Amino acid sequence: MKIELSSVKPHECSTPALVIGCCEDARDQLFSLFNEALDGCLERLSATKEFSGKANTTHLIHTLGRLPAERLLLVGLGKQAELNGERLRQAAGNAAQALRARRVASFASALHLSASTDAALEAVCEGTLLGSYSFDQYKTKNKDELFSFEEMTLLLPDADLAAAGARIEATRAVCLGVSLARDLVSHPGNVVTPGYLAAAGRELAERRALKCRVLELEELEKLGMNALVAVGKGSVEPPRLIVLEYKGAGDEPPVALVGKGITFDSGGISIKPGLGMQDMKTDMAGAAAVLGTLEAASALKLPVNLVGIIATAENMPGGKAFKPGDVITSMSGLTIEITNTDAEGRLVLCDALHYALTNFNPVAMVDLATLTGACVVALGHEASGLMGNDAGLNEELKRAGERCGERVWELPLWDAYGESMKSDIADLKNSGSRDGGSICAAWFLKQFVGATHWAHLDIAGTAWNDKSRPCLPKGASGVGVRLLIDYLRGK
Repeated sequence: MKIELSSVKPHECSTPALVIGCCEDARDQLFSLFNEALDGCLERLSATKEFSGKANTTHLIHTLGRLPAERLLLVGLGKQAELNGERLRQAAGNAAQALRARRVASFASALHLSASTDAALEAVCEGTLLGSYSFDQYKTKNKDELFSFEEMTLLLPDADLAAAGARIEATRAVCLGVSLARDLVSHPGNVVTPGYLAAAGRELAERRALKCRVLELEELEKLGMNALVAVGKGSVEPPRLIVLEYKGAGDEPPVALVGKGITFDSGGISIKPGLGMQDMKTDMAGAAAVLGTLEAASALKLPVNLVGIIATAENMPGGKAFKPGDVITSMSGLTIEITNTDAEGRLVLCDALHYALTNFNPVAMVDLATLTGACVVALGHEASGLMGNDAGLNEELKRAGERCGERVWELPLWDAYGESMKSDIADLKNSGSRDGGSICAAWFLKQFVGATHWAHLDIAGTAWNDKSRPCLPKGASGVGVRLLIDYLRGK
């Protein structure tokens, strides 16, 4: 979508549709101006409860020539005292979806004028871009009828358009990172394979001048990354480790971002039920978030050093697949008894975390993974699970989540939870009790990070949406990208 900035006043703007915000308990100058131009129409809508300004509501009015704008889209902002960046972001997403439903491809927005701050402009731009996303690459029937937005004009009377333009470009860069993550998760598993992810990493590195290295099966075996190798043994697609480096801060130690990249998870020998297995193409959402974050960070030229590490494999029940009862030796030297081949994410991550630790000596590590169904049971689809070994890092991520709307909820990581992960014949088991399953999985990962500041984000409940939300169309959410960029901006 093309984004234009204009100093034209809202009531003088000629456009197919003009978006304005309305609070349910207050009437601003813009509301009054349009209400007068439309002979009291807005007040009548409020009086009849057709549109009251409640959050997550919209109402479209045809102006019938009474305004230069052909249509007026009213967007509810809720109570004025509760208006913040997230509320504006959601309102903008609601507006985009309402306009999509009516196939209005070009429009203008004065929504940000409801809260005249720089942050308001960015929130509205971000919400619009996130809410207007769609994934239509595999639709062939009536392809010429598929809808896409053409242009949004942000109205900024009496504002510095050059400074606003710079903020908008930064916001667009973040949203492009989210879109990359969403696209990768949306593709089917027969397209996005470990090899596809490796090619995507190389393409990103070439486009953004990053350093990229892909470790193939032979090198993984030489390095002793037997946990990662074991998970990929049942597939004809060999596992890989993808390493991307972004340097924005000279010789400073990097922040390591580690992503789980299981491009399809059948469960292996511990095979999953058939119902819903098609959704297991999304088990690489952590990897997608890492790639999306590197896309955005490099476009923004953030003054940090980053290393993105993606452990990718298919977990399939082939003749060479690893089995329950096997014992493998991880790259760190710790031995792991396999009690459930469907607990594979922690296996690929443990080698990736140890690789990051020993090769890059990072100042902090954050891993992202659709790791446990237990996290979905605990937190639903509203927040990602957060666990880690450093209270300061956890707090930074929580604050970033509140600011950007990708909220996280911290769970305890006490050593008592590790009792069920102890093996009788090896150092660890890869799966223990169902009770506290998300925490037990994180405790397992903790054994591979040493003293490095580390946080684990379980995004199993937030990486995919079964229904549309204001800024999250049905499907892949791209969760993690905005959270990490907000965190990195604060460093």
